[in-house]
Amino acid sequence: MAGSDVPSPLRLAHVPGVSPGKWVRTWRERQPEVELVLLQVAAAEAEALVRERGADAVLLRLPIDRTGLSAIPLYTETTVVVFPKDHHLAAADADAELAVEDIADDVVLHPRDDVLDWDGPPGRPAVERPATTGDAVALVAAGVGLLVVPQSLARLHHRRDLTYRAVAGVPASQVALSWLAEETTDDIETFVGIVRGRTVNSSRGRQAPDRAVKVVRARPNADQRRGGRRANTRRRRG
Repeated sequence: MAGSDVPSPLRLAHVPGVSPGKWVRTWRERQPEVELVLLQVAAAEAEALVRERGADAVLLRLPIDRTGLSAIPLYTETTVVVFPKDHHLAAADADAELAVEDIADDVVLHPRDDVLDWDGPPGRPAVERPATTGDAVALVAAGVGLLVVPQSLARLHHRRDLTYRAVAGVPASQVALSWLAEETTDDIETFVGIVRGRTVNSSRGRQAPDRAVKVVRARPNADQRRGGRRANTRRRRG
């Protein structure tokens, strides 16, 4: 294949904690001729990256400024509170859901890269806000306070000395696929179909239709027609 005929790759960015793995596998099965390049981007930079065309699409958390952008919400993440394993909250069953009132008396860390859309964080504020979620997790391990984050980030920053429980009464983050509205290419539409769970034969996809098998019956020539008429005459006479 000539170099000019090689399709441009689809550049897909994703923020920490959001895993595109299952969609990437489906893409590679359905579109093996188009390379999918993964780019990890900080949550605060995700929107700018796609606006500046550093990526064709991005998996990020809402809310965003949708001016000039298309965005498809995909799923809502579970929000959890992270704490040391020897904290009294660890007495709750692993599948239990805590109430926001359960952490009202604790120091709750609010990192500057927090992805939750708070009206006001719960608990008592820390003296200083940690710069990143990773820094906040380290402070939780040091016993400074607790941290409320999407479960995906709690898993990303997992430590053996920490655990977490789901918590109600707090914001939940919503993961979405976003891209420049004016750059809705065939590849983008194909990927949208994948994240929405469309099958390969979906009418909304950009897959080429199956070619119908056209059956052409050969027309008999003049000798074959005469032979057929003689055979029919003999059968009638019999």
